[in-house]
Amino acid sequence: MEQFRYNDSIVRKFIIATVIWGIVGMLVGVVVALQLAYWKANGGIPWITFGRLRPLHTNAVIFAFVCNAIFAAVYYASQRLLKARIFSDTLATIHFWGWQILIVLAAITLVSGITVSKEYAELEWPLDIMVAVLWVIFAINFFGTIWKRREPHLYISIWYWIATIVAIALLHIVNSMALPASFLKSYSIFAGVQDAMVQWWYAHNAVGFLLTTPILGMLYYFVPKQAQRPIYSYRLGIIGFWALIFVYMWAGPHHLLYTALPEWTQTLGMLFSLMLLAPSWASMLNGLLTIREAWEKLKTDPILKFLAVSVTFYGMSTFEGPMMSIKSLNSITHYTDYTVGHVHSGALGWVGFMVIASLYYMVPRLWRTNLYSKTLAETHFWIGTVGLILYYIPIITAGIIQSLMWKAFDAEGLLKYPNWMETVEAIIPLYWLRVIGGSAYLAGVVLMGYNLYKTAKSADKSLLSDELAQAPALEPNQLVVKRGAYFHKFIENAPVLLTLLAAGLVSVGGAVQIIPLLLPRKPQPIFETVIKPLTPLELVGKDIYIREGCYNCHSQMVRPLRDELVRYGEYSRWEEFVYDHPFQWGSRRIGPDLHRVGGKYPDNWHYLHMKDPRAVTPGSIMPSYPWLLQDRYNLKDLEAKMRTLQTLGVPYSDEEIQNAKELLRIQAQDIANRLAKDGHKDTEDKEITALIAYLQRLGADIKNIRTAEK
Repeated sequence: MEQFRYNDSIVRKFIIATVIWGIVGMLVGVVVALQLAYWKANGGIPWITFGRLRPLHTNAVIFAFVCNAIFAAVYYASQRLLKARIFSDTLATIHFWGWQILIVLAAITLVSGITVSKEYAELEWPLDIMVAVLWVIFAINFFGTIWKRREPHLYISIWYWIATIVAIALLHIVNSMALPASFLKSYSIFAGVQDAMVQWWYAHNAVGFLLTTPILGMLYYFVPKQAQRPIYSYRLGIIGFWALIFVYMWAGPHHLLYTALPEWTQTLGMLFSLMLLAPSWASMLNGLLTIREAWEKLKTDPILKFLAVSVTFYGMSTFEGPMMSIKSLNSITHYTDYTVGHVHSGALGWVGFMVIASLYYMVPRLWRTNLYSKTLAETHFWIGTVGLILYYIPIITAGIIQSLMWKAFDAEGLLKYPNWMETVEAIIPLYWLRVIGGSAYLAGVVLMGYNLYKTAKSADKSLLSDELAQAPALEPNQLVVKRGAYFHKFIENAPVLLTLLAAGLVSVGGAVQIIPLLLPRKPQPIFETVIKPLTPLELVGKDIYIREGCYNCHSQMVRPLRDELVRYGEYSRWEEFVYDHPFQWGSRRIGPDLHRVGGKYPDNWHYLHMKDPRAVTPGSIMPSYPWLLQDRYNLKDLEAKMRTLQTLGVPYSDEEIQNAKELLRIQAQDIANRLAKDGHKDTEDKEITALIAYLQRLGADIKNIRTAEK
């Protein structure tokens, strides 16, 4: 027998970070929910508008709260499952502090409007590199621990964490491919349809391999531990694992149904999304049936209650997701708040409760004491559950109301609710219920933080050394599978083979769907004649649009559905986006779609709309942007931006780049002259002028395309 100590101090650090960032991330979530119910909560300050806080909320919850929890659970459980101290204490310390610094830098840049606008991947290129480096450090430590293990067999949780590390590395590297134009500005190497496909392949699978597979690894560890029962079916776990990691990577296109994405890709996404139900429910049933074996304990154990509700919500959300991928249902739910409710049922119910249960499990053991208050934990369970329900039900109801009102026609074939604000006003009460539900959930997390703090404080500090363990050394003959054992037993003892198989399976789906879109198309003369890149002023305006987070509330993709054609105009075509770096199709319509807004309103309307949205749209919940009317646009890197886009294939001539500022000045003066006639003076060098130029350009190419085709 060999004696050794686990590194528990690093797990404690990640746990403390998890609790702190959980409270911060969910507090920001409550604030952005309040901003939708009460627009004045935006405060009239650039750094705290909904457009900037919303990506901060998602990044804080996913990458600060959940990732820290995953790191804590992986470092805690893998050492015990592998019977080995982590590979390198130094790498673990670098990983911890590097990740916290990354989170702080991400928060600063996001509220400053420094973003690439890709959902769940908003960080600019220096931080993307930092993410990759820290992930590699984590991977080295994890696989190094497997290499020095004393336990020959790799348990199911380890499989899921291997798949997580491999898949996230692949997703992050591919989706983050960009060409820097300056220190904090880059442009995706993909454009239009390609960019949309790559982004939603990433975003869907970031949910799959950051909010599902590592959490399933936690399920397979903490559920049997807390239930004090073996997992219900090991074979079901095997089938669920391999099927899940293969099928998941194909399902991303279901976020882009009815868009300009090729039809064959949409169909593949829908079919694999439906197939995803089987492996997801395999793990859900495995978890619930294991908990059922501890029925009597479930009645009195708050940790097991959190686990039971978590697994139940996993089953609910993994049923709902495939159903929402059916095209007829997707046409109803997409772009509505129903999707927001679906995402949060998984995030708060499945992931949140699993993380909470793991914290309640680990803290008393790591601090060598008893939980401070089981009653507070029980109270937290009920507050959190009620808050979850008060969030979920109102917001999916709001989504159904939105869709029904958007699609309603009267007896004469006209839109029954042509005024967008009629729908908004109908769901405001439901937005207030969401604020109440989110606040209750946050209150539960704060209560947990207090309970865990008191638990840690009650610990005897003399007992906080790393836990002593012992296990026999791993002998080579232990890795030889006995004759007659099934083949998978060999894989479970072979981490290199398991990793290679997992890497192969998670790579196939993305390769099949993405590579064909990257192949050169037959040259289209129409591009050279009617589709022009953004002018220098319009390019500056697009960067302002992205900086203010307009993509969080507005889509730029008119689908070929009757209500959208009547409300917005001509459906969007893939040709219109060939020079769009990054794409701006959006995923939600808090406000109307903007792809055909160009030329719909005069410049004065846009000026007044940004100054005070309620001046032109009574009842609007959009914040005001008075700084756009006062601040001068920044032309420092204009030529560098255009040169970067030129390298990426946007047909800017060298002459256009050299004369960019003069071309910009001419167009800006033209807009300023029109605004001056309406009483708005000295606007030629203001940000509002650039934004108006961009908005007036949106969708303008479609007329030229139709004319050229005729």
